[in-house]
Amino acid sequence: MSGRHRNTKRLRGARAVAAATALVVVTAGAWFGYRWLAEPTCTGEIRINVAAATEIAPAVSAAAEKWTVDGAAVNGTCVAVDVVSADPVDVAAKVATQHGVTLAGVGQASGAAELPDVWLPDSSTWLTRLRTAGASGFTPTNGGSVAHSPVVVAMPEPVAGRLGWPSTQLTWADLLKQVTTGSGLRAGTVDPARDPASLSGLLALTRAAAAGSDPAGVRATTTAVLRALATGGSVLRQDLIARFPRASDASSIASALNLAALSEENVIGYNAVDPPIRLAALYLDPTPMGLDYPYAVMPGSPPAKVAAAEGLYATLRGKEFRDLLAAHGLRASDGTWGNGFQAPQGAPSTVHTPRPGTPGATPAAPGGTAGTSSPEPTGTADGVLDPVVIDQALSTWTAVTQPGRMLAVIDVSGSMRQRVPTAGNATRQQVTVAAARRGLALFDDSWSLGLWTFSTDLVGEREYRELVPIGPLSSQRGRLEGALREVTPKENGGTGLYDTVLAAYRTVQDGWEAGRVNSVVLFTDGRNENSKGITEQKLLTELKRLADPERPIQVVIIGIGGDVNRDELDGITRVTGGGVFVTADPAKIGDILLKAIALRPAPR
Repeated sequence: MSGRHRNTKRLRGARAVAAATALVVVTAGAWFGYRWLAEPTCTGEIRINVAAATEIAPAVSAAAEKWTVDGAAVNGTCVAVDVVSADPVDVAAKVATQHGVTLAGVGQASGAAELPDVWLPDSSTWLTRLRTAGASGFTPTNGGSVAHSPVVVAMPEPVAGRLGWPSTQLTWADLLKQVTTGSGLRAGTVDPARDPASLSGLLALTRAAAAGSDPAGVRATTTAVLRALATGGSVLRQDLIARFPRASDASSIASALNLAALSEENVIGYNAVDPPIRLAALYLDPTPMGLDYPYAVMPGSPPAKVAAAEGLYATLRGKEFRDLLAAHGLRASDGTWGNGFQAPQGAPSTVHTPRPGTPGATPAAPGGTAGTSSPEPTGTADGVLDPVVIDQALSTWTAVTQPGRMLAVIDVSGSMRQRVPTAGNATRQQVTVAAARRGLALFDDSWSLGLWTFSTDLVGEREYRELVPIGPLSSQRGRLEGALREVTPKENGGTGLYDTVLAAYRTVQDGWEAGRVNSVVLFTDGRNENSKGITEQKLLTELKRLADPERPIQVVIIGIGGDVNRDELDGITRVTGGGVFVTADPAKIGDILLKAIALRPAPR
């Protein structure tokens, strides 16, 4: 909601002074409105709308209030500011919808709410993910950080004490052992696709897992980490935090949540209400990427609004704003803190503040002025994230943690015998089967999986062969492994695409299960070559007839090499939902498989 309309007029007289009044209404998810009388030298109004992450919105609104009271203006025109407390995932979904892309784990936004002039999310990873997803028109300007909150591992103090806190500097490798070796600690996380602090913690743990030399061991450890976190997972941060112990007896502590990656601000806020068991904030080494609160001026804003937004940005970089942040448990953008900051025990007075995609990491300037300080973590900042790292982490998370029912369909036409120089001269078939086996290892026993192959005239005149029917992995994992080892290309076989897609779709639909993502994942290196089968138009007509929005089926097609017809494949998935992923290098299909699975819709 907004405040009273500013009634501005030019005043004459040497000592004329304007009085300023404001009505400020603060509610979670509601608009903060500001309209004041400005200096007598400005007229009119430039109004900018700011959507800020919930924890920083009160500080931004207070700074905006003072700025406007002091006479905010651009070239003689008065500036007014509206600030809204907005969950970054909601704004990200709106941006994705506007640009016709999908973010893994986020999906499309509902409603017709307009985007703000300035977006102030909690992390630059949102901006990176939107660009990576293909939102080519999404080119916000500025992007400078206005605040910082380190990502820490939150633990009940008695649990942290058993690990040597606060006198011992722990590492992510230490925590990895606790999570994966049956220590009894109950780990949890917010969905990392929706929470940058959780994403940062996930990446730090998987990096620690990747330090092993045995690829199979690395995959097994990574999978174990993801499953341990998912067991205690929550969609909302506040739901996760509420699962920390609410009583001080040993039984309550043991049965409650014992550790989670949160922001330092979360721990400060939790302890501020004097809980029965306080949380310790563990600043692990190497330092993970923190929350950096980028100031993104949205594309398409007129020059006057851009100028006004830059004026507000300058205000948010000042010393007074640093103190406003401190009152809300946040540090300044350089990692130092202002007056009134209630630092957790053992908190470093400065922190490294790496930014996603920024080469190198520069330590913050010294200058912590309040609270308890201790020596810095001994390692260097470990938060340089490129888009591929983020994409792979979220794709793997989805594959491991979301239940699914899938029919995998592998092309065995003659062209799959071609060699792949970038994969040690293995055949396309061998590379595809290896990717499928790695994917199989990620899926837990809650999944259901089936396996087909297809070519032309594979079973009489039929294009496809069922090797393993769709069934629970708990009872047929070994059978699937054996079937994959026996997949062999058919000499001189063609690509019977259309009939196979239709039959696979019908099979998945016939056994459709609620609460799971029901999908067909098809690998092919060619285009339809079966002149005896149905036509493309017949296939699309039948798929439209069969499609049921109440029982959705996702069709994911992975095209290998330069002979696939992208338009042909896109035409199929436009009807069914899903997506097409084409790579000229078959050696990359393992990563593509994970990305494809990550774009699945939420299970119904």
